[in-house]
Amino acid sequence: MKRKFWNWVKNEGVPDTERTLFLNGEISDETWYGDEVTPKLFKDELNAGQGNITVWINSPGGDVFAAAQIYNMLRDYKGQVTVKIDGLAASAASVIAMAGDTVVVSPVAMMMIHNPATIAFGEARDMEKAIGMLNEVKESILNAYEQKTGLNRVKLSHMMDDETWFNAKKAVELGFADRILFGGEEDSAKPEKPPEESGEGQDGKGGEKNGDGREKETAFRQDSLLYSQKAVSDSFLSKVAEEKTVPINQLDKRLSLLKY
Repeated sequence: MKRKFWNWVKNEGVPDTERTLFLNGEISDETWYGDEVTPKLFKDELNAGQGNITVWINSPGGDVFAAAQIYNMLRDYKGQVTVKIDGLAASAASVIAMAGDTVVVSPVAMMMIHNPATIAFGEARDMEKAIGMLNEVKESILNAYEQKTGLNRVKLSHMMDDETWFNAKKAVELGFADRILFGGEEDSAKPEKPPEESGEGQDGKGGEKNGDGREKETAFRQDSLLYSQKAVSDSFLSKVAEEKTVPINQLDKRLSLLKY
């Protein structure tokens, strides 16, 4: 039988109704359809017991359709589902994390969301179909993020466009997690609403906007880390543009002088 990407563990010293599910590594890294490791197998194992379950996630992501089915099964489960992110919940794994009634994230863990990707082959019409499919997949992922966080759908879409990483504090601040693992009472509740979520700066006039109307995102924030690949690239390019450049003919002259 091919290797499963999940593992059930019965907790010793607690009622048999409490179980722990570990999702480690890539989601559906070998297979998910058409052989032994199937959605039916996962569902059968999920429903083999009852009561509350804890789902530990440490995954870089994987097959978005497998993640979607696992999300649905966990959401439909009768008992309480607590998701604990102990290392990484990126890409498709972040979708599964949204299935928790309570989502707890380790203080040293990270989350990442981005746009879905695929490989397509064929003529122009095939490429158009692939683009349409990716757009629909993104909308389905946004449904899960929006339902959990309550954030504006457009903001979430921009975060996916930029391939956004965030640490535990930012995950709680944005609503992707409910509290920080091992944290005190101050970490147990989400902040009411950070200034950037209301669309206004500290002066009440709103943050500086980009040319497309989006509020400028800093690449890094000290207290609650938010890393945007696009923001980092934009920051680098702006710094390069500000540097004094040397014309190519001047460089040729300098190189010629070095030869002699």
